[in-house]
Amino acid sequence: MIFDNETDNHEPEFSSQPIQGDDELAVLSKKAYEYLKENVLPEAQLAFEEILQKDPTNNYALVGMGDVEKKKKDYKRALEYYQRCLELHPNNSYAIFGMADVYKSLGLFQRSLQIWLEFIKKDPENVTVLTRIADSYRKIRDFTHSREYYYRVLNLEPNNPYALIGLGHLYYDFKDYHEAMKAWEMVYNNDPQHADVRILTSLGNCHRKLKTFEKGIPYFEKVLEVEPQNFYALFGLADCYRGLNDPEKSLEYWKRILEFDSRNKVIMTRVGDALRQMGRYEEAQEYYHRALNIEYDQYAILGLALVHKHLKEWDKAIISLKGILKNDPNNTRIFQELAECYIEMRQWNEAQVLLDQLLRRGIRNPWTLELVQRLKSAQRTDFSSNY
Repeated sequence: MIFDNETDNHEPEFSSQPIQGDDELAVLSKKAYEYLKENVLPEAQLAFEEILQKDPTNNYALVGMGDVEKKKKDYKRALEYYQRCLELHPNNSYAIFGMADVYKSLGLFQRSLQIWLEFIKKDPENVTVLTRIADSYRKIRDFTHSREYYYRVLNLEPNNPYALIGLGHLYYDFKDYHEAMKAWEMVYNNDPQHADVRILTSLGNCHRKLKTFEKGIPYFEKVLEVEPQNFYALFGLADCYRGLNDPEKSLEYWKRILEFDSRNKVIMTRVGDALRQMGRYEEAQEYYHRALNIEYDQYAILGLALVHKHLKEWDKAIISLKGILKNDPNNTRIFQELAECYIEMRQWNEAQVLLDQLLRRGIRNPWTLELVQRLKSAQRTDFSSNY
């Protein structure tokens, strides 16, 4: 789901080391790396440039400039500095690390993977590189190799948080939510008092996916204790209460999101859904229309159609449902909703056509079969009343 946040930025980072010694370049280098660590990029850049003016081949400054450009997200420039460093100093690990991370940031996971795999041959127990390899395999959806490398890290360091977090994402990506929870719970249990909000929301999201909504609620509530406006926690809580069929409580959290994200059409539609479930149809329509004023939203139109159905405004419901069908011609639910409207309006032929299409497609769920029986019963009653 679009709102499920990742925790990839837990990954360890490589950082170059300043020149050791007491000379002028060593002092400048130390100062430059302090600026870099504190994310004061203009000052770091000036210091590295000053070093390169005095020593154009200085490997520390070349890597440092690459790191500055990487932090600025100017990946082309970053690669130029790392490559220049490697031309002069072919075995510089930090330039290699920087280049691999740039490729990863550019989404070129195969290229970064090749660099890490080459490096690990020389240092097979480097847990940071092993984690990078596992992450890269995960990004290209190679489940087997990704899991293998995460477990290689965990065999060396059983509680390594980066490997556990990545392993959790791997299982989550492949919809094994139970195993994802096991990995993330190990991180959480190591220090529950200072758990990262991303771990808490990830655990909550697993319970959402498993529909164990009551168990997910405490994780999202813990996030709100430290970040009262955390979008993912508010969304998670609202969705959990929605799953528990508690629209009033769900509405509370949807509206809290709108307080700081007032033009979010998805949330407006969810507010409309909660109000509709509570029988507050006029307010529900207002929110559906607000969502549609921002952008076309299929679920807002469906919400309006369901309001019309509740109000027995069958013709209006049909207009809305047909509008959805134009954009989503294979939506089984819309066929069912339309067929029900036609049955209520005693338009037997239209209902029959829709239900026949569903049956030909092999859609024989309880709702479809119930509609077939309702149509037959209504037709029999109508036939009897005419004689």
